[in-house]
Amino acid sequence: MSSPTDFRFGVNMVVPHSRDEWVHKCRRAEQLGYDVIGVADHLGMAPPFPALVLAAENTERVRLNTFVLNVPFYNPVLLAREVAGTDRFVQGRLELGLGAGYVRAEFDTAGIPFGSGASRVEYVEQTVRTLRDLFADPGFGPQPARPGGPPLLIGGWGDRMLTLAARYASVVALTGAAATTAGGLRLAGPAEIDERVGFVRAALGERAAEVELNILVQSVVPAGKRAEFLDRYASAVAPEVLAAVDELPTVLLGGPREIADRLRANRERFGFGYITVLEPDMDTFAPVIAEFR
Repeated sequence: MSSPTDFRFGVNMVVPHSRDEWVHKCRRAEQLGYDVIGVADHLGMAPPFPALVLAAENTERVRLNTFVLNVPFYNPVLLAREVAGTDRFVQGRLELGLGAGYVRAEFDTAGIPFGSGASRVEYVEQTVRTLRDLFADPGFGPQPARPGGPPLLIGGWGDRMLTLAARYASVVALTGAAATTAGGLRLAGPAEIDERVGFVRAALGERAAEVELNILVQSVVPAGKRAEFLDRYASAVAPEVLAAVDELPTVLLGGPREIADRLRANRERFGFGYITVLEPDMDTFAPVIAEFR
């Protein structure tokens, strides 16, 4: 976990190609200074656990996380085996990220009931408890690399999921966007993010000082592409949110120093010290990391 004066930077890999390309971009992420390599869990993307083991074989220091597992896709006992075995193979570098899933089409394709939001969150909690119980059982095998298993990151936006994250996680990951009935995401404005952070802090209570807050950055925009970005998203983002784009922790605009200053301001306002960007922005964001290092 980072100290109060440090940031952690992660990149979430979302583009599956050849083995060689996967190895190259994982090595490059480490060389660029990222602290964490994450793997998304969606149909059509790389399988998370094999991808993380391959990343571990070709890097030295980065932590490796699932960002985040679509938990309703997994049987909890079988997932415990995958998590513990992966944690051993990556020598304790695993960070386990869990989510409730939000793309109904993926559930339909997999033949898994989508259910209600409440039922999916209940399944996540059941899974967390199963993992904790099995990892505490000396008779369970394989045992994870560390007693109790890897640190837990839980991502979400709604009350139920954030309450669950506050109860169990070492990292609470806020999406900065709410799921829509169409299976997409609606970008939240700064006031809504303020409210969600306040909700999490209240739910954390005495644990607030020991739990990291993570934010997923949807886009990193160099200064010269600001107008293009605003035009492209004019019809997809609520006007009041777009008008406050310079306050959004989910959209970072400007040069490296300007963005670094924005991250410091965001940490002061929202508490986000663990920043994750998406793979397409990996190189664009790298000079920002250099500003801190």
